[in-house]
Amino acid sequence: MTLRLYDTVTRQVRDFVPLEAGKVGIYLCGLTVQSEPHVGHVRSGVNFDVLRRWLESRGYDVTFIRNITDIDDKILVKSAEQGRPWYNLAYAMRRELDAAYAALNVEPPTYEPAATGHVPEMIELILRLITKGHAYAAEDGSGDVYFDVRSWPQYGELTGQRIDDMEAAEVAADPQSIARKRDPRDFALWKGWKKETEPETAAWPSPWGPGRPGWHIECSAMALKYLGGAFDIHGGGVDLRFPHHENEQAQSRAAGFGFASYWMHNAWITTAGEKMSKSLGNSLTIPSVLQRTRAIDLRFYMVAAHYRSHVEFSFEALDEAAQGFQRIEHFLERARDVLGEVEPGTWCAEFETAMDDDLGTPTAVAAIYDVVRAGNKLLAAGPSDALRGAAASVRAMLAVLGVDPFDEQWTAGGSSAREEKLTTAVDALVASLLQQRQEARVAKDFATADAIRDQLKGAGIDLEDTPDGPKWSLD
Repeated sequence: MTLRLYDTVTRQVRDFVPLEAGKVGIYLCGLTVQSEPHVGHVRSGVNFDVLRRWLESRGYDVTFIRNITDIDDKILVKSAEQGRPWYNLAYAMRRELDAAYAALNVEPPTYEPAATGHVPEMIELILRLITKGHAYAAEDGSGDVYFDVRSWPQYGELTGQRIDDMEAAEVAADPQSIARKRDPRDFALWKGWKKETEPETAAWPSPWGPGRPGWHIECSAMALKYLGGAFDIHGGGVDLRFPHHENEQAQSRAAGFGFASYWMHNAWITTAGEKMSKSLGNSLTIPSVLQRTRAIDLRFYMVAAHYRSHVEFSFEALDEAAQGFQRIEHFLERARDVLGEVEPGTWCAEFETAMDDDLGTPTAVAAIYDVVRAGNKLLAAGPSDALRGAAASVRAMLAVLGVDPFDEQWTAGGSSAREEKLTTAVDALVASLLQQRQEARVAKDFATADAIRDQLKGAGIDLEDTPDGPKWSLD
């Protein structure tokens, strides 16, 4: 089956045909590092990590670029509120984001460019747009430069909007900017330095005076630098479609570049039906969540939902997903006890079909459970090629989703702090009860032995007597 992906522009699932056979270029809009990353923030990183893993497992050579926005209005405001330099805030939050991605087994991108490191490229692109008649400098000496949306007839094609139906850009942030624009919908490519309210360190020299880049020009310049004038996939959260991605596409194509062939957008993670955000007071930071659940369970919870489906976050749903994932883990652990180490093999046909259908992870996860159920039936018969094949297939499929529990990421400390403490405590308690049960069996006090087994069962611990002694796992 050919890989098919939903393209935001055409609003349909399309066959994926890369510009160059065997190679794929992906640009993912990363985060603005203004605050600690929460569960909603990292969804795009996790979802597009699955896309990358699937493409690589299918033999593609993937160049994956994910940017960092480390200068913008929000960073300047928050840093001023906290009484710290803006670059210190951005750096600290970037480190928090790196830690969150690492905890969730998100592979590092091929390169992660930061906006502040690419100002010359942005100025060059702005000059190109001015030369082509698609941008202009404000006449009031403010140093602002704007993209002229009326100069580009295709403006609005990504989101299917007409210019006259769009809201004016950036009114709330800078009401005076409306007077500088030819059209209220024109958007900033360069923002002149406001020396009364902005630190001098937040300004770079330019042909229009000191200032800093607008948000949208950052991604166009960095995508062009690292992926070229045309590349395969541009991704990001659904909330970025407008104005950010609409503006990216317009300015890039107006400058004469083909830009992205496919646009992919992941949906929100919501709480109480609203987008998870700091402003709503419902954010759940990654460090806080990982105090009560394992990182591998959180990632499984996120990838088990389709990337275009909105997810209503709750700890109850997270715990339910964790219990389901632990059944998969339990099978792999029991298979390893019987077979020894099992290397990842090949995925089943149902998994491949699901993943090729616009990364259909819910169906793919269902296929994993089907193989696990079949594998559990094989365990009783002892070692066999069929059991090894089932375990190898499960590991291969979990690896595509980034949740293979035998992956070094998870075995080298991927558990949460809470999980590590609980494991130590439960190990000691269960070991004590198993010793009491064994003593009761030796004394032929089978009523007591059975009562201890029932006590463990009631606590959610499954006990299995084997020739090598009792084995326990979470039920």
